[in-house]
Amino acid sequence: MSGISILIIIIAYFLVLMGISYLTSKGAKNDTFFSGNKSSKWYLVSFGMIGASLSGITFISVPGMVGTEGFSYMQMVIGYMLGYAVIAFVLLPLYYRLNLTSIYSYLGNRYGENTHRVGASFFLLSRILGASVRLFLVADVLDYFVLSRYGISFEISVLITLLLIYVYTYRGGIKTIVWTDTLQTTFMLLSLVISVYLIYTALGSEATNDGLRRLGLVDWFITEDIGKSNYWLKGILGGFFITVAMTGLDQDMMQKNLTCKNEKEAKKNMIWFSVILFGVNFIFLLLGALLYLFMDSQPDIQTAFQGMDEASRADRLFPLIALSGAQGLGMEGLIGILFILGLVAAAYSSADSALTSLTTSASVDVFRVDQLEDQEKAERQRKMIHIGMTVILFFVILLANAFKEQNVINTLFKMAGYTYGPLLGLFFFGIISKRQVSDHLTWVVCVVVPVVCYIYKTYEQQLFPGYVTGHELLGINGILCFFALFALSKSPLKG
Repeated sequence: MSGISILIIIIAYFLVLMGISYLTSKGAKNDTFFSGNKSSKWYLVSFGMIGASLSGITFISVPGMVGTEGFSYMQMVIGYMLGYAVIAFVLLPLYYRLNLTSIYSYLGNRYGENTHRVGASFFLLSRILGASVRLFLVADVLDYFVLSRYGISFEISVLITLLLIYVYTYRGGIKTIVWTDTLQTTFMLLSLVISVYLIYTALGSEATNDGLRRLGLVDWFITEDIGKSNYWLKGILGGFFITVAMTGLDQDMMQKNLTCKNEKEAKKNMIWFSVILFGVNFIFLLLGALLYLFMDSQPDIQTAFQGMDEASRADRLFPLIALSGAQGLGMEGLIGILFILGLVAAAYSSADSALTSLTTSASVDVFRVDQLEDQEKAERQRKMIHIGMTVILFFVILLANAFKEQNVINTLFKMAGYTYGPLLGLFFFGIISKRQVSDHLTWVVCVVVPVVCYIYKTYEQQLFPGYVTGHELLGINGILCFFALFALSKSPLKG
């Protein structure tokens, strides 16, 4: 597929997003930007959250994981389902009862202003890193397959992308995001389902079914060795803690839920979202298995992968076949268009909501823009913060490019294990316990515990030979924070 064709698709796509932004941002104020005036339909929020939750990393890296891990990723997906239940029936009622704009305001009510800022700071750090890694992966793929052919530098392509995202989010904010995410999820799912159908049909059913079973289609659980990082219990626990922390305690994901009219609709949104997401993750793995089977039948593609390590091959599998190897399917143009649409939709549905939530948290939690009486001044400050967050994302993506690791999805989850753990401990200590912790001590716990976890992870093999901690590290981090807060707590809160 030619680079010009890819650029035309991307430009046309952004023009559609600009049109949606224009229609949804008329008369927008800060309330519109932060909460969508609490007028969103639950089914639009639910559907749009799929694209924001999956991102470009899922679109590229999850299919590539099948080559080394089979369908064992479904262990984590089962954990996700358990986590969404906790969000729907524990966290959402709390957020609606307190009528929160930023969920970190709860920490200020429960502990004090220092903890409010500590919680928001951990979110800002986590989301900046996460959004940057997600956008970096997409930018890297576009740079590798398209832009480098025309002498467009990686830095320029990232800058243009962020400016476009800024332009269509700067007025309407979350109200615009609810609608753009719905469109982007539609493109992503259509791309995914049609790609699976085309590749499966081209390969032929009988041999393909045998190949899928060999790759673990119905063999999800790793039960042989508890020491492995992807042992079944670690996978389920890891998925559970990742969901509670990275969705339920994340302003990006919860900001969409809080645009629903009431708690009942927000719960309905979360339940349906979790059910659909379960199926979508399975289809991503099915796509990955089909891509590996197709690669095995094409010597030219195998040659293109020579010299790449396993992780690099996994992240380049789908883009390489879609953009330059699909002639073996007799449909190079179509599958290439589907890949670009799906990739751009997945990437930008995650990136635009991340930029909006970062702006919201910084405005409400750090600079207290929502408390200003002068609404014009408040809007000016929010717009300046929006620009500032765009600039920060730009420089962090450049750092990710300078110090990149190839196994991107695992890198993201590893970072989350350290940065979201303190949020998990703070929120659930506040919800479960009525004991009081000094507002001046919480930040110490939130810094020390992740450092301890990092030291443990570094020397894990010397302490416990043969045992490898998986994604459950996030839960361990959160539990240690919980008990550290309990040890420092004093008398129960009165009343």
